[in-house]
Amino acid sequence: MNTVAGILKRKGGQVYTVAPDDTVFKALETMAEHGIGALIVTEGEKPVGIMSERDYARKVIIQGKSSRDTPVREIMTSEVIFASPARTVDECMAMMTEGRIRHLPVMDGDRLVGLVSIGDLVKELIEDQKFTIRQLENYIAT
Repeated sequence: MNTVAGILKRKGGQVYTVAPDDTVFKALETMAEHGIGALIVTEGEKPVGIMSERDYARKVIIQGKSSRDTPVREIMTSEVIFASPARTVDECMAMMTEGRIRHLPVMDGDRLVGLVSIGDLVKELIEDQKFTIRQLENYIAT
């Protein structure tokens, strides 16, 4: 069974963060610079929220706010769903589907160790299916 720990081992555990008092504009710059769709909002080392492109679209653009003047704390999602490294890909897919989220921060105890996206999980499922197909083809060929 594929776990989040395995995904993080392959993709790396780099997590980009932003402070609650940083501007939304600064957060968007960081997201653009790294080609990512969400940032973990932290106070010190402690995660206190997550800010995604969806938060920006719904809470800044549609409401006519300025990204240069709005602090991240005003638009971040405070009720964050976390996964542990031991969670399976299937469990994470279920968590994301139920929570209607696209990004899942990974906590090992009280330490933030990574972030997986729906894309990461789908990629893992596809790789697993390819492996199964190769195994079946080898079985049939012998």
